[in-house]
Amino acid sequence: MLRMPDLSIIHTVPFYEITSLIVLAALVGAVSLLLRQPMIVSFIAVGILAGPSVFDIVQSEEKVQLLADLGIALLLFLVGLKLDLKLIRSMGLVSLATGLGQVLFTSVAGFFIGRLMGLEVITSLYVAIALTFSSTIIIVKLLSDKKEVDSLHGRIAIGFLIVQDLVVVLAMMILSAFGINSQAGVESNALMQIATILLYGVLLLFFVALFIRFLATPIVSRIVKSPELLITFAIGWAALLASLGSYFGFSKELGGLLAGVSLASTPFRETILSRLATVRDFLLLFFFIALGMHIELELLGSQIYPAIVFSLFVLVGNPLIVMVIMGFLGYKKRTSFLAGLTVAQISEFSLIFIAMGLQIGHLSEEALGLVTLVGLITIALSVYMITYSHMLYDFLEPVLGIFEKRSSAAERTQDKELVDSGKYDIVLFGLGRYGSAVAHYLKKDGYRLLAVDFNPDEVRRWKKKGFKAVYGDASDQEFIASLPLGGVQWVVSSVAQYDFLGLTHEDPRIALIDALKQQKYNGKIAVSTQKIDERDTLKSKGADVVFLPFYDAAKRAAERLAEAMQCEYPQNENAPTGGRENDHAKI
Repeated sequence: MLRMPDLSIIHTVPFYEITSLIVLAALVGAVSLLLRQPMIVSFIAVGILAGPSVFDIVQSEEKVQLLADLGIALLLFLVGLKLDLKLIRSMGLVSLATGLGQVLFTSVAGFFIGRLMGLEVITSLYVAIALTFSSTIIIVKLLSDKKEVDSLHGRIAIGFLIVQDLVVVLAMMILSAFGINSQAGVESNALMQIATILLYGVLLLFFVALFIRFLATPIVSRIVKSPELLITFAIGWAALLASLGSYFGFSKELGGLLAGVSLASTPFRETILSRLATVRDFLLLFFFIALGMHIELELLGSQIYPAIVFSLFVLVGNPLIVMVIMGFLGYKKRTSFLAGLTVAQISEFSLIFIAMGLQIGHLSEEALGLVTLVGLITIALSVYMITYSHMLYDFLEPVLGIFEKRSSAAERTQDKELVDSGKYDIVLFGLGRYGSAVAHYLKKDGYRLLAVDFNPDEVRRWKKKGFKAVYGDASDQEFIASLPLGGVQWVVSSVAQYDFLGLTHEDPRIALIDALKQQKYNGKIAVSTQKIDERDTLKSKGADVVFLPFYDAAKRAAERLAEAMQCEYPQNENAPTGGRENDHAKI
């Protein structure tokens, strides 16, 4: 006689638990994909479903948290690999001003909101501080998915999120010291403990600096010869620095970030980035699951009204203060808006901070339930706000002018003299590998070329070569209006549209064509695509020429081979000739 399988075995075998989580994540993720929703929300939902409030799958929580911690360290390691120390210095003012300004505004305003809602003084203080923390992990993941980490607003956002992380570390150091000393009945050693942790931090930075100066490139140059060893070394180095950061009183996130920065100066960072991206995405699944598992539904019911008030404050107030500060510093409203959206949620550290207050005895479980619900609401909604940020900007653009200083916008003044300095034959958008090659040959042929890219590093690199280049976004209509289009014969876009899973990112090529039409541009437009079935659509939108880089390169390679064969065997009557004009239509 057949018996039903005993499902309780899942709770006793960790392998079965992890298997259940991965299968559940795949199923929920597939549904999310069909609904074209971001994966982050679906993975948090998996955590809730797997947690004690629903299916109660996970009993070995420490093993899931271990994988989550490793994923966090690896994510920040890859972010550190992309950080340019020169860029950090150049972005220091705006990062420091927006980071500290947002923390100060949110904590003060949040405290008074808490008091108005009847919360006690100490509870209001804890909640207000918790609301200042934004999730670096979620923001970096979203910006990476949208290929906007290297954009100006992406770099500014990462800059002030790092400032926030430093404030998080300081707040938790103080709270930890206070908690330890209060439990021991000692109040005088708190400053000594903080000073000791700061000393450890200086020593860790000194160690990383020595590693960058003398060891990084020689070590990686040897290890890169073995792809398997390179992956192992990169993960091990990220975990080691994350562990040291945690051991000395800092966060694992900052340790992982330092590990990435220490290898960013090597010539192999792109290789490391490409090989670890898939591992990072898999491990981050467990971070989002762990985050969802800690959301206890029974604590949420009585906190709905105050949670909605605080959530609206975070979703609206935090982006507004960032826009005000960046506008005062001279940034355009588009950059300020896109950067401001990244602080429209609270962090996993917010829950940890409240949990520490609960453990010390300063807070009740109601406070933890309140901040948990705020976290769930703001994380879920901010994911959509950032995912559809360009559409949201287009909708709100008419009312955002008050956040821009038109007389001295930082993004305009740095290139105004360059743009106004002369006429151009061609304006080229995109200085990636394909765009840079196109620009090189156009300049070689003597055309007057103005290059545009939204990656400040590429613009800076192109300028160092003595060429004309400006920072700008192909989908920013206001920027297109500022370009010297009079006399320009061709506007060329080498920017491709990426088909992101679950995202509806604005197609920069179509946005560029529409913006040029609004400016009454009379020249020709050329765009590129990696998908041959997009050619007719792009032409119907107004493109005069559509480049197909892979097919064009393959056609030229075949032509050169045929020419070589004709030269080598001129009497070969069977050699094929001609007939390639309409090859694209046959593919």
